[in-house]
Amino acid sequence: MRAAIALGSNLGDRLVQLRAARALVLEIENVAEPVQASRVYETEPVGTENGANAFLNAVLEVEFCGEPDALLADLQAIETKLGRPSRHPRNSSRTIDLDILYLGDLVVQAEGIAIPHPRLHERRFVLAPLADVCPHAILPGQTKSVADLLAESRDPAKVDVFAEKWDA
Repeated sequence: MRAAIALGSNLGDRLVQLRAARALVLEIENVAEPVQASRVYETEPVGTENGANAFLNAVLEVEFCGEPDALLADLQAIETKLGRPSRHPRNSSRTIDLDILYLGDLVVQAEGIAIPHPRLHERRFVLAPLADVCPHAILPGQTKSVADLLAESRDPAKVDVFAEKWDA
């Protein structure tokens, strides 16, 4: 099934962090081609501490055959490997943040995991890169396409293209 993973970074060399996370995501055992990658966007920090740096955000869509909790555990291991502490204040600055946006048509609400991501339809910094990879998709729990959600978004956050390609 298709899985979308959001990547974000606002500490250190943000683009290097995204590239490293991308490479590690593609090494996950149950992740396979085809891979779709959004552009990289620079976005205002949302709900972070005062003086936080701007984020770089992107989305990867991959083929995944496995359990949602296994994918989450693999993503959390990548975050740890790239310097994000396992315990951190919510919405604090971070070297890397990896979130499962959707996993096929699955809806999962359990301790520590929510799929689809509960606020993705409200956040321009998620919708813009997601629209690059699957603009016509209608996500579980939604009635409008990703492109329509982005066009109708009331999120005032500034989201600008930072890089067209980031696989090198």
